Amino acid sequence: PPMLEIKDLHVNYGAVHALNGVSMTVNDGEIVSLIGANGAGKTTLVKLLMRLYDVTEGEIQLNGRPIKEYKLKGYRNLFSVVFQDFKVFAVSVLENILLKADITKEEKNRAVSGMKDAGIYDKVMSLEKGCETVLTKEFDENGAVLSGGESQKIAISRVFARDCPIAILDEPSSALDPLAEYAMYEAMMNACRDKAVIFISHRLSSAVLADRVYLMEKGEIIESGTHRELLEKGGKYADMWSKQAEKYRKKEKEA
Repeated sequence: PPMLEIKDLHVNYGAVHALNGVSMTVNDGEIVSLIGANGAGKTTLVKLLMRLYDVTEGEIQLNGRPIKEYKLKGYRNLFSVVFQDFKVFAVSVLENILLKADITKEEKNRAVSGMKDAGIYDKVMSLEKGCETVLTKEFDENGAVLSGGESQKIAISRVFARDCPIAILDEPSSALDPLAEYAMYEAMMNACRDKAVIFISHRLSSAVLADRVYLMEKGEIIESGTHRELLEKGGKYADMWSKQAEKYRKKEKEA
């Protein structure tokens, strides 16, 4: 069976259908891109996948078993996740990435590898104390203050540094420009080759590199296929693609 199978999910917030009959599969090692405007239901779907709350109608299965049958902590430990509203804490870079103290040599190596994959390693090594540098000035007046894009890359390093079979990236590149975003997605694809990856975005850079794309609108999946298949179909996705490409071309000319 597929690693994750989502079967006919329905979620209502009062009169609003947040999800309305959503079905999809995610296979082991597959890169899936969930595309859609804000309010399409993408983040609701991820919260259900993470069991932040339980499905009321429909079912999610992991390896053929309903996810409610697994112990919650063990189930959640299968996922490494970056949400749009990530946090950077007033501790060292290493502790920020591994989210723990008493770091072993092996864990440090994983964190360094994660920083390289996320494209933040050179920046971190340019700081006075390298990866032992404390972030923010909350508790340390010599703490480093990173830009929005750099902080986001610290959060993304967490995904690469954790050895989990499933990675979820919810708008992981909102602070980056389109070219930096595409470069980061390429690095992510290489680093996540042995993971199932679910990308969530309203921009389409991630879709080009994905094995499968699901376009969501108003709580429903309205189109699915590869990037190429959806372009050839000439539907809503193809229309979004041409509009976004045109917008990027305009920005390049202005630059």
